[in-house]
Amino acid sequence: MTTDILVTPDPLDAAALIAALTGTHPDDGAMASFVGQVRAEPGLEALELEHYPGVTETALTELREQAISRWSLSQALIHHRVGRMAIGETIVVVAASAPHRRAALEAVSFLIDRLKTEAPFWKRVHTKDGSHWVAARDSDTSASQYWRDQIAQEDA
Repeated sequence: MTTDILVTPDPLDAAALIAALTGTHPDDGAMASFVGQVRAEPGLEALELEHYPGVTETALTELREQAISRWSLSQALIHHRVGRMAIGETIVVVAASAPHRRAALEAVSFLIDRLKTEAPFWKRVHTKDGSHWVAARDSDTSASQYWRDQIAQEDA
């Protein structure tokens, strides 16, 4: 059985996680996923993520529960890596299954957009010239706000 929420310093095997969820709910016609990885940027040698243990898992669990409820998902998972990672390593795997594709796709989009701003992770980049903490990007804040606005409109 796959753990629904996991924050770990260990490498993530996205293919194995997705394979473990595929076909487990016969009424589902859709499985959607997002796999984030450390991308090569000029001068980047490694990426390091820290988190607030306990609080991070609680935030991810709440997001997962919101997605399951909102899109009537059969299942959803969020596995997130912490610690130091090299270029190309998997940072995060988000997956959801539902009877129809729209629900699975929207749920995965919601989960990745919201976790970028709602879960307490801190990013540090390491370059040949040193290291520094990275502030949240405006695009992440905008993506998260989109979902807040959508939920507010539907709840009104």
